[in-house]
Amino acid sequence: MYFVIFRLDEDKEIEVGRLGKIKFRKGYYIYTGSAKRGFSKRVKRHFSKKKKLRWHVDYLSVNARAIEAYRCLADEHKLAELASNSMEGIKGFGSSDCKCYSHLYYSENYPEEFVEQAKKLNYVLAERLDYEEL
Repeated sequence: MYFVIFRLDEDKEIEVGRLGKIKFRKGYYIYTGSAKRGFSKRVKRHFSKKKKLRWHVDYLSVNARAIEAYRCLADEHKLAELASNSMEGIKGFGSSDCKCYSHLYYSENYPEEFVEQAKKLNYVLAERLDYEEL
């Protein structure tokens, strides 16, 4: 399990597969995901701009910049629930196979409160993963 923080530098309307066009606002996005196998490969994919668009998050990640990722003990549903306490969810994003409202949450500013809460609840397994070289 993990979450990735993306930064979008300007408002942008993005076609997101079957979800259609979504208006994304300038700011920060938390995406919560699972990678039971191939964690490093999955997270590196979020930092890559060159890929076949397959999942909802791929459409965002080619338009926004992934700035950091965290490996977590909590599953993506608990992380999404935590994010929903302080951030605005994008309905249905990344959650078509579960009952969550969303797995993508928006904040105008860097989501420091979310990151600190995740650490305080022992959801975070490791400190920030840095893929600046990708």
